[in-house]
Amino acid sequence: MASSVSNLLRLARAGIVLAQHGVRFVPKGMAAPLPLKLARWASLPIALLGWPFLGKPKDQRVSRAFSALGPSYIKLGQFLATRGDLIGPELQRDLSHLQDKLPPFSMTEARRAVEEALGGRLEDHFVEFGPPVAAASIAQVHKAAVIDKATGEKRFVAVKILRPDVERRFQRDLDSYRFAAEMVEKFSPPMRRLQPVAVVENLEQTTTLEMDLRLEAAAISEFADNIKGDRDLVDGRWRVPEVDWRRTARRVLTVEWIDGIPIGDVARLKAAGHDLERLGLTVLRTFLRHAMRDGLFHGDMHQGNLLVEADGTIAAVDFGIVGRLGLMERRFLAEILYGLISRDYLRTAQVHFDAGYVPPHHSVEVFAQAMRAIGEPIHGRTADEISMADLLGQLFAYTDVFDMKTRPELILLQKSMVIVEGVARGLDPKLNLWTAAEPVARAWLDDNLGFGGRLREAGEGAEVMGRVLSQVPRFLEQVEKTAQEMAVMSRDGWRLDDATVQRLAKAHAREGRWRTAALWVGALALVALAVAVVTGT
Repeated sequence: MASSVSNLLRLARAGIVLAQHGVRFVPKGMAAPLPLKLARWASLPIALLGWPFLGKPKDQRVSRAFSALGPSYIKLGQFLATRGDLIGPELQRDLSHLQDKLPPFSMTEARRAVEEALGGRLEDHFVEFGPPVAAASIAQVHKAAVIDKATGEKRFVAVKILRPDVERRFQRDLDSYRFAAEMVEKFSPPMRRLQPVAVVENLEQTTTLEMDLRLEAAAISEFADNIKGDRDLVDGRWRVPEVDWRRTARRVLTVEWIDGIPIGDVARLKAAGHDLERLGLTVLRTFLRHAMRDGLFHGDMHQGNLLVEADGTIAAVDFGIVGRLGLMERRFLAEILYGLISRDYLRTAQVHFDAGYVPPHHSVEVFAQAMRAIGEPIHGRTADEISMADLLGQLFAYTDVFDMKTRPELILLQKSMVIVEGVARGLDPKLNLWTAAEPVARAWLDDNLGFGGRLREAGEGAEVMGRVLSQVPRFLEQVEKTAQEMAVMSRDGWRLDDATVQRLAKAHAREGRWRTAALWVGALALVALAVAVVTGT
């Protein structure tokens, strides 16, 4: 009860701030549950207190209110900005103005955080430690210097520090969001399909991961392993900073300092002689390659997180948000892109059904018709008239018509695609997104569904077969022992004396092992069949 009252009070405070900024809880003429109607009526007198906000742009009312409410609401707004299907295009445009920039916390608090996280004094870890160079809702970044033990030389590092008490503040507000989402699902049946509770849970998971900087360090390390062979790709170079694990903990992350030009500073890039068209292509293809090939992509690849080094290498920073795609999702993305490019709408539709995104009671052919409605408008149009992000948004807008449930991994993918598209188009407005995406999608399909993929599957099948065959001698030994015991039981006859009861107990215990053996034999047969199919024998 106390928790519910606290959540209601926090939500009431947020409602007051929203009303002061002139935000309507329910648009006029829109049907809504009684609680929301009451909130609209109650907000009218509160809105009179909003006279200081008169004259401000009306299309940024909600984003300004969320900024006033603090870090967790900024994160919530940025997250909701990816959900046009949930909040509508008008509110989505409003929330897109949210900036994750806040005043920094003090150097005293930064020193305390470093010393608590790493132990000792700050000077034990850094020979220089400068003021914050960037401050966001969850953490801020300082430029510092360390002495390299291998060379004895000074090198610069970036030190990311979580805001004081940020975990407790976020958890408190997330509890309120969950409470509100549960009420929405309870009182508004049409909203249940959009799974507001699941959306809040996804936001909670994302922010929880962001607040353990060791996980961000691990993500950077994983990216580094994934791209070891990518440095000299035809479409450009891309890298991540090196992690300083000795100076990294849950609340402090230390990585290599990268000197470069922010990728959004087109004037400086031109002055430095960089090829903007090549950079735009690199950004787009790199993102798609990571998503499809590796199943791991940067979830916040905006202009502030990409730096261009002197040799044209793009360095990505801030891996607090990363997205992951399973093999089925990667096939989904590759098939969607390639299917729309090649105008094979039936194949594109079938992928949705194979992945389980569309319930089987719908028609593949009807869904292919919807795919055609998305794909045909892109053909015959110039590159600067086509938006991949808009098309993916239209694709996800069909979720209501075809009873498709919200997929959190695709939500982050769509949001990231919007960001990446904006960065690439900022460098090259004429960039043909579909031409750029086609070789990446085709390469994934060839590698995973073509002859090479079938050979790899055959190799994996042979490995499984080897493991199964290594167990055969043990199974045969068990079969021989069991046969001998059965022969003794047959010779001696069936007697319910103590010895017979013990034999029955042992036989019952062996039943589980026989079932396991049967499963192994079945697996062996399936592997043999798979290898036969792949090799054509």
